[in-house]
Amino acid sequence: MATVTRENIGLLTDKITVNVSKGDYLPSFEKSLKQYSKQANIPGFRKGMVPSGLIKKMYGSSVFTDEVLKTVEKELTTYMSNEKLEIFAQPLPLPDNDSRQIDFNNPADYSFAFEIGLKPAFALADLGSAKLTRLKVDVTPEMIDEEVERLRNRNGKMTDVETVGSDENVLNIQFTESDAEGQPVEGGIQKDNSLLVKYFNEATRPKWMGLKKGDFLVLQPSQAFEAKEREWVLNDLGLDKDDAAGADKYFKVTITKIGLIEKPELNEEFFKTAYPGKEIATEAAFRDAVKDDIQAYWDGQSRNQLQHTLYHVLLDQTKIEFPEDFLKRWMQTSGEKPKSQAEVEQEFPSFANQLKWTLIVDKVVNDNSIEVDPEDIRAFAKQQLFGYMGMPAGGEEQPWVADYVQRMMQDRKFVEDTVHRIQTEKVFNWAETQIHPTDKPISKDEFQHLVEEHQHHHH
Repeated sequence: MATVTRENIGLLTDKITVNVSKGDYLPSFEKSLKQYSKQANIPGFRKGMVPSGLIKKMYGSSVFTDEVLKTVEKELTTYMSNEKLEIFAQPLPLPDNDSRQIDFNNPADYSFAFEIGLKPAFALADLGSAKLTRLKVDVTPEMIDEEVERLRNRNGKMTDVETVGSDENVLNIQFTESDAEGQPVEGGIQKDNSLLVKYFNEATRPKWMGLKKGDFLVLQPSQAFEAKEREWVLNDLGLDKDDAAGADKYFKVTITKIGLIEKPELNEEFFKTAYPGKEIATEAAFRDAVKDDIQAYWDGQSRNQLQHTLYHVLLDQTKIEFPEDFLKRWMQTSGEKPKSQAEVEQEFPSFANQLKWTLIVDKVVNDNSIEVDPEDIRAFAKQQLFGYMGMPAGGEEQPWVADYVQRMMQDRKFVEDTVHRIQTEKVFNWAETQIHPTDKPISKDEFQHLVEEHQHHHH
């Protein structure tokens, strides 16, 4: 009868030895040989009538080895299941295992040893005592004014005009990389764009006044735009916003079309267009709705920032030990191509962090009975579809929407990715219920600066 023994050989690392006797594997070996006899297709013999001696001679050795190893694997799996062992990856056969010891001609007792890496017990970081700040962006009247103008421009009527006469003119322009005199650079950048005159800085705007289609200016982005506008113009030209030499390039900027947006009046008709489904009758109520939208956006950005901080608190302050030697040996042999020790040492810190985060998420999910049900996945698929199509969520569901959702529910990769995404979101929702952050008012510019600094730090 098979026996299984277990001993500790290192931090969270055990050795499991499986001993099998002849009585454990010989019955299944004989059964497998009979199956081969029934199925073997050998010239000169009718199917199912091949002598057992011939089958034994032809296939006996390989079938014998397979059955011994299958018996060992079965005993190992049963033992781990009965003992409820929480392990990393798969058991690793120890180097002293040698299948060549299995001798078909001399059935005997065999012993195979495996190394397992055990998952550790651990306590989560104490989120309740973490000193955290929740940033609250202050929505200013200027921010509301900007958004009101953006909505009016977006819903305005464009008309063509002959001459540039206002900061509100829309210029369809072509950027052509050139020298300081406007002579094109061979192989240089060429890009069409559309800009309001007011996007240029105060020194440049007057230079456009009175110009017509076909007229041009020779400009350097570094001299023609303030920081914010320069950043997205450079990005559109395929240049790095932090590349001073790129910002100093000369461009011949030619007008291809001049437009003027006739902005709608601030009346109920416009309010209904901007906010369909909301009963807005006055400009004050409209500005309140705009403010709510802006606040919701920045609250969402602030929440993202807080969750990012929570991620680092959980990762950095949760103490977890790992069976490092076992995991490194597993990393060397688990992939399609074996890794060198040097490659494993280089990759291990990142691998351990990912493993640590997985354990943290699993613990939060299990301890708090967090579940992702099919309705969660359907709602996400619907939300994603509406987002792609720029449609408002809600309202009566159309048949084609239901068909799309049903198709996505059959897509295994989509379902797996969505479950992971929703589960992570629910973990952060739980984490937010554990903390006591201090609210801190902050300006939009300060908030953006903090985010940029953080991104530079982590890159």
